[in-house]
Amino acid sequence: MYRPLFFFIGARYTRAKRRNHFVSFISLTSMVGLALGVLVMILVLSVMNGFDHEMRTKVLGLVPHATVESPALLDDWQSLADEALKDPRVLAVAPFNQAQGLLTNDGKVQKILINAVDPAHEGKVSIIEQFILNDGSLQALQAGEFGILLGERAATKLGVGVGDKVTFVAPEVTVTPAGMFPRLKRFTVVGTFRVGAGEIDGFVALAHLDDLGRLQRFKPGQVQGIRLAFADLFQAPQLAWELSARLGQGDYIARDWTRTHGNLYQAIRMEKTMIGLLLLLIVAVAAFNIISTLVMVVTDKKGDIAILRTLGATPSEIMAIFMVQGSIIGVIGTLVGAVLGVLAALNISSLIAALEKALDIKFLSAEVYFIDYLPSQLMWFDVFLVCTAALILSFLATLYPAWRAARTQPAEALRYE
Repeated sequence: MYRPLFFFIGARYTRAKRRNHFVSFISLTSMVGLALGVLVMILVLSVMNGFDHEMRTKVLGLVPHATVESPALLDDWQSLADEALKDPRVLAVAPFNQAQGLLTNDGKVQKILINAVDPAHEGKVSIIEQFILNDGSLQALQAGEFGILLGERAATKLGVGVGDKVTFVAPEVTVTPAGMFPRLKRFTVVGTFRVGAGEIDGFVALAHLDDLGRLQRFKPGQVQGIRLAFADLFQAPQLAWELSARLGQGDYIARDWTRTHGNLYQAIRMEKTMIGLLLLLIVAVAAFNIISTLVMVVTDKKGDIAILRTLGATPSEIMAIFMVQGSIIGVIGTLVGAVLGVLAALNISSLIAALEKALDIKFLSAEVYFIDYLPSQLMWFDVFLVCTAALILSFLATLYPAWRAARTQPAEALRYE
């Protein structure tokens, strides 16, 4: 098969010669460096994509996209919900109450945030039912029975399971002629859930709307506010403001998820961008190792270059020889790094889990991070961008050494041969 002379010679220069193996060794080190850079960049970007995905699908699937509350309690939340649903961008509405306090059992204490929900509506604005364990459901919360759904971490800390009793201690006191007493209520654990987010599994519980309302001494039907789910959660800040203005600015307070979890989400996005840029510099360093590789090759091959020039090779052909050599190094290194990076990104979660089990340690503590495992989501567009950047940098790295080789003068090169 016909191959251009410059391509044939450039390809041979990447392999070992009988005289020495120096050329092949420096070519190999350049390939390995580039492959490692591409591998690490694909792997880290996939992990950052995993955190981003978990944040959007789990944490932001459980917290409300927006809430509408009133300085006073809402007596007719349904009419407010009907008004909100007139906007086609609002998918669903559900009422809620909240109460903070302590849960106790057998001398064990756990701080808790109870979200009181209406089981008939909560599934429309939250995906919590997907994480309820042991075939449980929101329907287990029945009005008047004072049932509670606990996060798995909270249940473990309290040492309770389904059917056990826990005592909720509200941060209020009841004043009686006999003195002041804390407000207490016994709840029955009707189920547990595990989201994988330490903040939710450890400190959040669900109860029925009517039960918490009675504990808080609300009138029947009164709620603190409504939760809204939007078609596009990233429009929540704008939609929440518009909805508040339409319902009566000053009468209602609208809050969106960016006020509660926005900083965490923006931090993840910013970290992905900054880490991507830093890793690109690593790839650039690996790619520009090709410069030193080719400079040494040009120095080693000055005699060969001079002979080719005397045989009629033009400077552009000499330049093409070393551009081919550098490009081959870049292509092989990039392809090897991409294959290894994809394999690592697809298996990193299970590998880390196995390593944690083998060493009996936890790399991501749920007490610190919003999830307790290492997620990974491979995006082929990221792989394409990384490979394209590596190939472009590799090609650019060939230009100076190739230009230097093309300027070699045959007489000067052969003077001492």
